[in-house]
Amino acid sequence: MSPAPSSPVVVRDLSMTFDGRPVLDGVSLTVPPGHRVGLVGENGSGKSTLLACIAGSLRPTAGSVTTPADLGYLPQDGGLDPGATVGEVLRRALAPLHDRAAEVERLAAHVGEHPDDVAASTAYDEALSRAVAREAWDADRRAEVAAHRLGLQAIPHDRLVGRTSGGQRSRLALAALLVRRPDALLLDEPTNHLDDDALDFLETELVAMPGAVLVASHDRVLLERACTGVVDLDPRHRGTDGVGGATWTGSFAAHRAAKAAVRRRWEEEWLEEREIIAELRDRSVTREGSVAHGRGPTDNDKFVHAFKGSRVQTAARRRSRDAEQRPARIERDPVPRPPAPLRLDVDLGRPSPTSGIRVRDLVVPGRLRLQRLDVATGEHVLVTGRNGSGKSTLLSALASAPEHPGVEIGGRVARLAQDTVFEHPRHSPQRLVAAQQGLPAEEARALLLPLGLVHPRDLARPVGDLSLGQQRRLELALVVLARPDVLLLDEPTNHLSLTLVDELEAAVDASPATVLIASHDRWLRQRWSGREVSLDRA
Repeated sequence: MSPAPSSPVVVRDLSMTFDGRPVLDGVSLTVPPGHRVGLVGENGSGKSTLLACIAGSLRPTAGSVTTPADLGYLPQDGGLDPGATVGEVLRRALAPLHDRAAEVERLAAHVGEHPDDVAASTAYDEALSRAVAREAWDADRRAEVAAHRLGLQAIPHDRLVGRTSGGQRSRLALAALLVRRPDALLLDEPTNHLDDDALDFLETELVAMPGAVLVASHDRVLLERACTGVVDLDPRHRGTDGVGGATWTGSFAAHRAAKAAVRRRWEEEWLEEREIIAELRDRSVTREGSVAHGRGPTDNDKFVHAFKGSRVQTAARRRSRDAEQRPARIERDPVPRPPAPLRLDVDLGRPSPTSGIRVRDLVVPGRLRLQRLDVATGEHVLVTGRNGSGKSTLLSALASAPEHPGVEIGGRVARLAQDTVFEHPRHSPQRLVAAQQGLPAEEARALLLPLGLVHPRDLARPVGDLSLGQQRRLELALVVLARPDVLLLDEPTNHLSLTLVDELEAAVDASPATVLIASHDRWLRQRWSGREVSLDRA
């Protein structure tokens, strides 16, 4: 029996405004069942806002959204009730599948007793099709597999969600959705806390989903392997496809190449138009008196001279008018100036002759045992390992070295933590920088702006009003402004836009500081050229 088809996710001309500031402007997209669309864009471009509007968590300012009734949504914080237990979350995910299986069995018994009941037979066929599509009879086994593959098997089922780590909550929420297999699935940065085994599991599950999938992600490998198309929310003149559209059907790699080509053409057209305007404005108009210059007409050619001179003068006047009017036509409908991307323009760390790391017999009870680690001054080391192997614990211990016997670090240390948390969410970015640097607000602004990490319009906004990506950029700015000799980066690509991730990797590669990076980012790890330390083997 073929599974019952589900309906698509359809967004029509959706706009969203916060405090008079447009975040989304006329977004339209369609994700049919069986398609997996990657949602990409710079930090603050509205990816999370769009998903929340589709899920019904936010009410858009304008436009419409149509989704299947059974819609699954994973926000970046997991969206789970902190007062629920881990077991309750999993049972709630399984309940609809158990109900579908029970409904099929009830209808089957009724049809067996009343074989002539056409309505009941139709209802049975539809219920069976829905249950088959969601593998309802295999739900309990799939729940066990999901818990194991997502690294949840060791968490007691009676533990409160509020007492789990941010990574555990995200993986628990993801497991519940994947087991449930809703008719449509919305995922906001689902890979941030996943190791390799969990990432492979997620990709396999997404490809097997019968319904529509829309996933906002910075994970370049996931976008390439699992997605059948891309929707790009970055503003542009001619879109990703060159004709104004934001939707790309095909691989993520093809999308990136097409977007780069469209951007180059846009920049070339804008520059060419500026050159045309300058040339036309500077060009001297041919003077009428220049006709037949240097020779007066004879009696025999006066008529010819007058006739040709009149024609030349008319053409000259026409060219003059065209020269005057063309800039006006261009200015009425100009090629807009390509917006300057928010780029990372920083020196990550500073050279220091004494910034090495020495670890002997480091023990953090229940979390990490590391016998030995030596990192030379200026060396860059990638720390890898499964979830729970102690990567974040190691970087935290190094950041607080005086509290741990056997840990020695030379120089100033700065750490980018895995989870972005600000103690004062109503403080603005420039106020946080002013407090860090001991400077007046205006001087803090002057320090922050050149980094290219915080948009000028966000400098005075409360950090709690910024997206997670924007908060991550601010946290990175605070790390940079600390001018560290030793740089500890815990999952540094989490929540950052694809463009910024590329630039961050280049900045790390060029940094003279001693650098330790803990990362699950497969794209980063595939291109890593320095030393790698695996805590799975430590």
